[in-house]
Amino acid sequence: MNNMAKTPVKYYVVDAFTDSAFKGNPAAVCLLEEERDEKWLQAVAAEFNFSQTGYLTRITNPASPNPRFRLRWFTPVAEVKLCGHATLASAHTLFTTGLVNSNIIEFDTLSGILTAKKVPDVNPTDVSRVQNGGAHDCFLIELNFPTVPITEFNSTEVSAITKALNGAPLIDVKRTTTASDLFVVLASGKSVIEIEPRFDDILKCPGRGLIVSGVAPPDSEFDFISRFFCPKYGINEDPVCGSAHCALAPYWSQKLGKCDFVAHAASPRGGIVKIHLDEQNQRVLLRGKAVTVMEGSLLV
Repeated sequence: MNNMAKTPVKYYVVDAFTDSAFKGNPAAVCLLEEERDEKWLQAVAAEFNFSQTGYLTRITNPASPNPRFRLRWFTPVAEVKLCGHATLASAHTLFTTGLVNSNIIEFDTLSGILTAKKVPDVNPTDVSRVQNGGAHDCFLIELNFPTVPITEFNSTEVSAITKALNGAPLIDVKRTTTASDLFVVLASGKSVIEIEPRFDDILKCPGRGLIVSGVAPPDSEFDFISRFFCPKYGINEDPVCGSAHCALAPYWSQKLGKCDFVAHAASPRGGIVKIHLDEQNQRVLLRGKAVTVMEGSLLV
């Protein structure tokens, strides 16, 4: 197949879970007008080399009041079944470029139908009024995701996890049942911030990646603090892992006795995720902002 003859693909680079450029988690969002094969999708994701690249293909008519898109996510080395920040980036792109005429978008994904909708930003700041795509971005985007269950981790490999986290004080180790991520709780949010991970040792740990969290200090504006390490998927540290919060929310709901949280992703870029846990329906609502920082066309 001669890809040189294909239509150029419009793309946007969006920083998700932040209201400031060059913060949060960057994702590339590619708008496909025709299907591309998986080899091409993976090659483009490797070329961008962000933690995630999202590919959107329109399913419904452009004039439809109920827009639906197919959405796939690729790391630089593999396709994944769920990604929060690239979904937020995709929704932001569609909302701010006028490609949808609705406040709600449905995405057909490997994790089923996911929704994104505009919700009012009740406390917009001057920074959040950054102009994106010609429209003032004074709204939050709410993602409706499934909860991710966690289960006990009975293994002799806890010492390997401690080594991978450079001796950080572990107080609990569990495992997610979907992506098989290790779910590690440290003694404090301060300990999470101070981790100096040993990525070569993380590669030797069981499971896909490490979700690490701890309770925020009492005087903090946050409820808990987290980081996510996933070198097996070409991501040493995911700056803000939205999908990890689908496991974090149920855990911290039990520990803190609440269903609404403000979480801080303590990567060097940093990010903020607002969360509501819908226990009855086993859903997690993730709210955040995004900023478009780049746009262009793929010519191959």
